[in-house]
Amino acid sequence: MDGLCRKSAFLTLIFEEVTLTGSTNADLLARAVQGAPEGLWLRADAQDGGRGRLGRVWESPSGNLFASTIVRLRDTDPSPASLAFVTAVSVFDAVRQIAPQVPICVKWPNDILTPDGAKLCGVLLERASDAVVVGIGLNLVWHPQNLERKVTDLLTLGATPPDAQTAVEIVAEVFARYLAIWRQSGVEVIVRHWEARAHPRGTALSAKLPDGEHLDGLYAGLNEDGALQLRLADGAIRAIHAADVFLI
Repeated sequence: MDGLCRKSAFLTLIFEEVTLTGSTNADLLARAVQGAPEGLWLRADAQDGGRGRLGRVWESPSGNLFASTIVRLRDTDPSPASLAFVTAVSVFDAVRQIAPQVPICVKWPNDILTPDGAKLCGVLLERASDAVVVGIGLNLVWHPQNLERKVTDLLTLGATPPDAQTAVEIVAEVFARYLAIWRQSGVEVIVRHWEARAHPRGTALSAKLPDGEHLDGLYAGLNEDGALQLRLADGAIRAIHAADVFLI
C-alpha cells in the first residue's frame, strides 16, 4: 500500500492507494473502528465488491475514481446525514476544476448528473460509531452499459480527465474546505451551496419512497434541513426525507 501526506489549509490529508480491494468503504469502516484519523483517503485502482445506495452493485474497473474518506464526528457538528450535501457540493466543484467545459448539476441528495440526467458520480455514506465513511465513485474514463438508468463518464463527454490519483487529491482539497464550512456555518449554508448547483426549480422529478410509494412532482427547492421539497399536482408541497429520486 502506497501513501502520502499533505497539509491543506483546513486539514492534514493522508492519501493511501491499493491496486485492488473489495470496497474502499468497507476497508475504511473497519479502520475507523480501529481509530483511523479524519482526513485519511483510501483510493483503489479497482474494486471487486463496490456498492452504491440501496445495495446496488457499483462496477469498478481500473481507470475511474474509487475512493473513501473518514469524517470524525464532533459533539458540535451538524446532522451527520447532511454530509451528503457536503460531498455533493465538493464533487461538483472538483469536476468543474477537472472538466470546466462539461455541464453538470446535482440531484438530491448527492448525485452528479449531466443536464439530461446521465449519472456521472455516486456517493455512499456509512457510519461506524463516531465516524462517517464517505465513498465516492466518479466515472472518469468509463461507464457501464445497459443499465436501467442513464450513466456517462468525463471522457465520453469530451473532457480529458486526469488520472485517478490527481482526481482524488482535487476532491479531497475541496471536501476539506466544505467540511470546514459545514462545521463553522451549519447545514443551511451548505444547503444554499447545494441549491446553487442543482437542476432548476420546476424540474420534474419522480420519487420512490422507502415504503414503496411513488410520487411525481416538480422540484421546489430544499428546506433548511436539506429535505427535498416536491410540489405535487394539487399544488401541495411534500417534504421528502428519504427516497430514490429520478429526473423525468
